[in-house]
Amino acid sequence: MKLVTYRASVEAPARLGVIDGDLVVDVERLGAAQGETLPATMLGLIDCGRPGLETLAACLQAANARHKPGTATALANVKLLAPIPRPRKNIFGIGLNYVEHVAESAATLDTSKDLPKEPVVFSKPPTTVIGPGDGIEHNGKMTRQLDWEVELAVIIGTTARRIAKADALAHVFGYSVMIDVSARDNRRAGQWIFSKGMDSYAPFGPWIVTADEVPDPQRLDIWLTVNGVEKQRSNTRHMLFKVDDLIADISTGITLEPGDIIATGTPAGVGAGRTPQEWLKPGDVVAGHVQGIGRLRNPVVDATPDA
Repeated sequence: MKLVTYRASVEAPARLGVIDGDLVVDVERLGAAQGETLPATMLGLIDCGRPGLETLAACLQAANARHKPGTATALANVKLLAPIPRPRKNIFGIGLNYVEHVAESAATLDTSKDLPKEPVVFSKPPTTVIGPGDGIEHNGKMTRQLDWEVELAVIIGTTARRIAKADALAHVFGYSVMIDVSARDNRRAGQWIFSKGMDSYAPFGPWIVTADEVPDPQRLDIWLTVNGVEKQRSNTRHMLFKVDDLIADISTGITLEPGDIIATGTPAGVGAGRTPQEWLKPGDVVAGHVQGIGRLRNPVVDATPDA
């Protein structure tokens, strides 16, 4: 299933939906039409666990695309938000997780040329998250080196604490697309959270594809374009640390909880690694793609405060 958070109008509250063809079906209202109780938010559904997804699937099957009035809206007529508009805690970011990106970062960003022996973990605050079509803020007083990184996002479905790698994927609720925006000239003493943690620096969406639809998260093409020109292309099989490695590693010391998000790292082709270097500017449009998941498209907007 493809699960979205959406607004039916500018004034309407955010609601949980499921994609059915070219329709967004409201999950709570679909359940009510079938005599079932289903949540109105993505985090609510994640908290329901497998029984919630099974109930939703049964309701969709029973409706058989003949949705009662008020339960479905054309996808073209809704505003998609980030699937989890406000994560409960910081996003877990993974740095230097593709071999060629390690090399380009060492050449241009003063990171080590050696492959990491364990995952490099940083974080992005909940306030970084924006949805499809929302503006990536370019504050010209803060940065002249705004960069792009397309990533596979993993959404945790059940609590994971000190788990084995073999059990890790059983804790995944689903997958999405994230663009890890970075102000390269705002790294501080080797720390990345300010560079990567400013408002709007985590475009996320357009939906969550449930884990049952992605049998192998390590066989997905991943690419990014700026203004329609391809800048990054790889496959998730080239990750140094696979999704199950990352879940197992983080859970050794930090409990992963339902709704937590892991951004799994980016391949080569970022602006800092290009010759000459390239940086995002207001008016640019960034689009991140993951095979079988979807496309996430965001414009860069001028957010420079007046003098």
